[in-house]
Amino acid sequence: MEESITIVLDDREVLSGVCGANDGNLKILEGSLGGRINTRGNEIRFEGVDAGGVKRFKTMIDSLITAVEEGESPSPEYVKALAGIRGDGETGNDGREEAPGGKPQTDTMRAALIHIPHGFSRIFPRSRNQASYILGMRARDICFCIGPAGTGKTYLAIAEALSLVLAKKARKLVLTRPVVEAGESLGFLPGDLAQKINPYLRPLYDAMEALIPFELIRRMEEDHVIEIAPLAYMRGRSLNNCIVILDEAQNTTKEQMKMFLTRIGEGARAVVTGDATQIDLPKRIDSGLLHAVSVLSGVEGIHFAYLNTADVIRNPLIKKIIQAYDGSERV
Repeated sequence: MEESITIVLDDREVLSGVCGANDGNLKILEGSLGGRINTRGNEIRFEGVDAGGVKRFKTMIDSLITAVEEGESPSPEYVKALAGIRGDGETGNDGREEAPGGKPQTDTMRAALIHIPHGFSRIFPRSRNQASYILGMRARDICFCIGPAGTGKTYLAIAEALSLVLAKKARKLVLTRPVVEAGESLGFLPGDLAQKINPYLRPLYDAMEALIPFELIRRMEEDHVIEIAPLAYMRGRSLNNCIVILDEAQNTTKEQMKMFLTRIGEGARAVVTGDATQIDLPKRIDSGLLHAVSVLSGVEGIHFAYLNTADVIRNPLIKKIIQAYDGSERV
């Protein structure tokens, strides 16, 4: 039996944010849930589905309303994630899938929002996998995230870390990367050691500058609240009451990975990110990231998050490029 529901929104700004540009958000919900969505004035009417479909629609609209009222502008990617739409355009369990722990998917997406004090905007996951990654960082002292370029591995880790540091929930943020020569030798690059290393660390600054004002970054560095250094500089240290991010971990050796993980001290959290398809080491089997995933998969207290091409957010073209390369390698 067909059911229907009419939602009235008196606030025009909330109505506009919920509907999206050219009613794009509503079209996504319509494609996910079936039925028909019509707007008239300040009314959104959904019909042509069963009672379960009406309930799911109401839940998603409520989530969008809350997001807009809190100052967000829900993007099509966010709406797709709420609706449970995979990267191939289809839905999992008709959008009814529950997150780990039995929470409805809409609740999980809301719970994974990242609020950075003094930041440019709130950060929300754009896929279910990203939401699981964010919640994993919060639930475990050590979190590994493996996925291809453009899936938000580093961006989300830095966003979550900045939210903790600026909210005074962590003493400092330590960002590190291995310095691996991919195609050219450091010895032939101009400048002193700091100038040679800077290009390897630049992506970490790029991510921070997209999240908070540059002046705030500079102040935090001067106060030693942010530290960015090559992985080799971590040897012999004990990192306490801070959040540490190891980026490009696929290029660590087994020894470097063990060294890094054993630096984690009391009250500290660590996030390890890497792309298993972009290993620049002489031998793929030497990757400390792949070795750690194998060795530590059964260790309690460590979260493993896996992102894939469906989670690519950097540019829609990046997803196609990754898929094309993956296809060529299988030939």
